[in-house]
Amino acid sequence: MQEIHPDSRAKAHHILTETEQECFKLIPQIHSLEDFEKLASQHSICFTHKIQGQLGLTKPGVLVTEIEQAIFNGPMDEVIGPIKTVHGYHLLWVKKRHLGEWTN
Repeated sequence: MQEIHPDSRAKAHHILTETEQECFKLIPQIHSLEDFEKLASQHSICFTHKIQGQLGLTKPGVLVTEIEQAIFNGPMDEVIGPIKTVHGYHLLWVKKRHLGEWTN
């Protein structure tokens, strides 16, 4: 697990499903953030489906480890996942990220 600077911040969207197969069915339909937001509204079982799967501005230590690692270490502007957590299976789309720098 890669350590994330505590001053790091990111904006991401997610889709939460009960099964990995549901995620795999959605992936071919996602070509842009707009596609992702539409599918989040229609298919996510998380309450964030009401706001297109937006996780808001997040920082390290707020989300479950698997999601946090993907948001701060994974690619941007493309689908990440499926990622299994205690909540189910997630697809992520990271739209903005600032990684804090260590100072001496």
